[in-house]
Amino acid sequence: MSKGQGRLNISSDRSHRHLSFLVTEQFPMLCLSAAMDPLRSANRMADTDFYKWSLVSVDGLPVRASNNMQVEVDYSIDNLEPCDILFVCAGYKLNINREAHLLAKLRERARRGGALGAISIGSYLLGKAGLLNGYNCTIHWENRASFQEDHPKTNCTGRVFEVDRDRYTSAGGTTSIDLMLHIISEDFGANVANEVANQFHHERIRTNADRQRIGPERDLGGKSAKLQKAVELMSEHLENPLSALEIAKRVELSLRQVERLFLRHLSCTPGRYYMSVRLERSRELLRHTNAPILDVALATGFTSHSYFAQSYRGHFGCSPSEERRANP
Repeated sequence: MSKGQGRLNISSDRSHRHLSFLVTEQFPMLCLSAAMDPLRSANRMADTDFYKWSLVSVDGLPVRASNNMQVEVDYSIDNLEPCDILFVCAGYKLNINREAHLLAKLRERARRGGALGAISIGSYLLGKAGLLNGYNCTIHWENRASFQEDHPKTNCTGRVFEVDRDRYTSAGGTTSIDLMLHIISEDFGANVANEVANQFHHERIRTNADRQRIGPERDLGGKSAKLQKAVELMSEHLENPLSALEIAKRVELSLRQVERLFLRHLSCTPGRYYMSVRLERSRELLRHTNAPILDVALATGFTSHSYFAQSYRGHFGCSPSEERRANP
């Protein structure tokens, strides 16, 4: 393994950069490791101790991750030492002890000009504190629709990560690596970022132009760019669905060519695929928001409650109201 040649010129005039990670109960360990380990590797590749990091919890007590491992932390949110970016790393358990105090501390940091970040579901907490209003951000694709419903003043893009002024958000999982590689590239340049990526067998460094791949979309890598664009258009137009003819026009193909693409690669018609995308999004809203069922139907392009219920039952085997009762 080769290291970068000596101590490199750093793009900032600081002697180091300190990143803190605030973890909440049931946080995803993978997301945290994927954020911290690239920093360690960057120090090694560049033969420097430029990056420093620390763990934080609301009360300074150990925190248990979603894999049941308990981690010690360095500080409580009240005793947090100065840091360049404070990342919130949260999981699906968002019933957080002393949440009001945590949100107040996050707002206080923002008022003082401190940079903030979020990993995976951590964007929910920044959003709840009102700290993503007017910003581009991202969140795990499974939570994007409900996040958008709850935070209409925020532009949740659905990309793998977003950097908008002093807000840094990633969608979780391995996208934490991409966000950190972006930061490393800014500090040390692309060569060191690529060396770090190679250490983790990370074949391609994704940028904030890369979208998250969701559902069947995850299986489209290497397939027709026109098909990928058609699927992207469907995902972006759920409340007011596009006609098949309009989709064909936007991807610059004939309707028949689009139909052939879907049949060849997805074994279904464009209309059937579009319906499944809308229904998957409606299930997400039913499970993760308290929006009335009629509002969920309208948000996913169904103008008739009865047609929505019929379509939902045909796809998932239960009605929207049964889905809501099963996931209170």
